[in-house]
Amino acid sequence: MRRIRAAVVYQKGGPFQIEDLRLEAPRTDEVLVRIVATGMCHTDMVARDQLYDVPLPVVLGHEGSGIVEQIGDGVRKVAVGNHVVLTYMWCGHCKPCLRGDLTYCEHFYALNFGGVREDGSTSTCLANDTRRPIHDHFFGQSSFGTFALVHERNVIKVPETAPLELLGPLGCGIQTGAGAVINTLKVSPGSSFVAFGGGAVGLSAVMAAHAAGATTIISVDVVPSRLALAMELGATHTINSRETDPVEAVHKIINGGADFTLESSGRPAVLRQAIDALAIRGTCGIVGAPALGTEASFDVNGVMTTGKRIIGIVEGDSKPDLFIPVLVELYQQGKFPFDRLVKFYSLDQINQAAEDSEKGITIKPIIRLQS
Repeated sequence: MRRIRAAVVYQKGGPFQIEDLRLEAPRTDEVLVRIVATGMCHTDMVARDQLYDVPLPVVLGHEGSGIVEQIGDGVRKVAVGNHVVLTYMWCGHCKPCLRGDLTYCEHFYALNFGGVREDGSTSTCLANDTRRPIHDHFFGQSSFGTFALVHERNVIKVPETAPLELLGPLGCGIQTGAGAVINTLKVSPGSSFVAFGGGAVGLSAVMAAHAAGATTIISVDVVPSRLALAMELGATHTINSRETDPVEAVHKIINGGADFTLESSGRPAVLRQAIDALAIRGTCGIVGAPALGTEASFDVNGVMTTGKRIIGIVEGDSKPDLFIPVLVELYQQGKFPFDRLVKFYSLDQINQAAEDSEKGITIKPIIRLQS
């Protein structure tokens, strides 16, 4: 077993505690990755706070990037030394997976939030007490540690010319916002798009809408600095929803309402605004992650008689092996500057990173695991 350092959550809402752990060697279909850096996502805090029922204690982290250290004897997808981004996990054998709908895998929740492999096993334990297992395989990776053991399915090879410590967020938050725009909503040249929420997902959506050729792009948020950044990243208008009714403001900017909206805050009241801001036959995508069981309301006739559509979207409907390299290439060409969203922290600063993210001080924290 390999000795690693990782951040462990022991109790609901508790701090990340840095521990010495031991990690198993890779099985035949697994890849050992030396983690260079890991993005911190809202979903990590959702799991920490038990809004999703993730077993404790657990190593979280699901936007890892690193270098392949060792592979199982059945792995063909990557080789030792490859630079990789880690993404979500899917089973590969259920009906949705077989038809290519990877983000709607029948076992998605168990594989990404269950804290174990598909067979129910873990690979991590305390270094000084090997009888005490630590839950892992969060999103198939648990990358808040110096090494992660992952299945070859959720490892994506990326060019060595790209800045590896920056790329981890492409595995979840960035691909969620960009994929929602490009893969699901299919925002088109000349169309109008509104992002409700100006975090990493919402701003990634703004950049993607700009790259896709939308000519009216509106960012809605309550943090002035985020709205200012949205303008630099491609938004044509911004709305501070603490100061202005965003639905009225959208209809004032866009006569008749927006072609596309995206709700990333996870707040039911904001979802209602995103629906009400739509034009006839407009489409609202939902990517926000509230607590399980959260309900929202909308005007049924207002949706039915106008032909509006409301679509749930997971991970930007991304096929990561295809989509993540596209995002890397767009970044390298200067068309998708997601580096404007990030701030780096050390592993010992992980709790500060979480606090800064929740306060809106940092849009996308990235935890460096290697000095």
